[in-house]
Amino acid sequence: MKRFVAVVAVSLLGLAACGESSSPAVPGAPSEKGSDVLAKAPVAAAADILPGSTMEKIKQRGELLVGGSLDAPLLSQQNPATGEVEGFDADMGKALAKYILGEPKVKIVNSASETREALLANGTVDVVFQTYTITEERAKQVAFAGPYYTSGLTIAVKKGTAGIAKPEDLNGKKVLAGANTPAIPAIKKLAPQAEIITFGSDPECVQALKQDRGVAYVQDETILIADAKKDPSIEIVTKPFTVDPYGIGLKHGDDQFKKFVNDWLKKTQDTGVWQEIWKKSIGTVVTGDAPQPPQIGSVPGS
Repeated sequence: MKRFVAVVAVSLLGLAACGESSSPAVPGAPSEKGSDVLAKAPVAAAADILPGSTMEKIKQRGELLVGGSLDAPLLSQQNPATGEVEGFDADMGKALAKYILGEPKVKIVNSASETREALLANGTVDVVFQTYTITEERAKQVAFAGPYYTSGLTIAVKKGTAGIAKPEDLNGKKVLAGANTPAIPAIKKLAPQAEIITFGSDPECVQALKQDRGVAYVQDETILIADAKKDPSIEIVTKPFTVDPYGIGLKHGDDQFKKFVNDWLKKTQDTGVWQEIWKKSIGTVVTGDAPQPPQIGSVPGS
């Protein structure tokens, strides 16, 4: 698939390559909460909320339960000043809630990369928006709507670290990665002699990198751009070396809900809401126009 994400082209141009502060939780983001964008978000017709469907259950409950992060800059991070969860994934979840409920009412369940499948299977969450890369292996356990975004893995190091310019340079080194993320098989494939050390969250990996518990951190470029923007002591040293399509995680086997979410996603793209959400999150750090959204259903597992 063609890599379209604007981050790929500009991540190393004009960027300085997680922890709390009193400034807005989303690096570079304006103080507004994006309510003007959500006001434009579409609402489903009553006929689309089918009797007995997942959509009806959500509407009766009065809120959408979203598996996501509270610590992912630009994507889904809780602003300590307001309590609001901000970012691209967070606002996409709110837009889906508005489509079902008529208002962007969500409850974000903080999930780790190794718990997402279980949260969907047992009904703790309705959907997952969490840089959830679609793979055929994962699709055996969950359903994926989308893809709704595409990024890729890259490498961050402490500023001034020498000798790492490509994935193969990780051989023989201690390398940090998020648990149950695509970084692990990618490292094993491209640098089989690397020692992989995993943590459950992005802030933990960043902290471990700063503490020299690993010489490099392999993660999705979108996340690392935000990390490097927020903490100039780390820098990105490679361009993306994978193409990772993000999917919206759904309970396995719920084809009705999957079609409903895909229809919603198409409407957000056609109305420009998707693009506006991008501009108010990732686009506050990455220059240029919003990228072209990926084609829905275009990757194996979606």
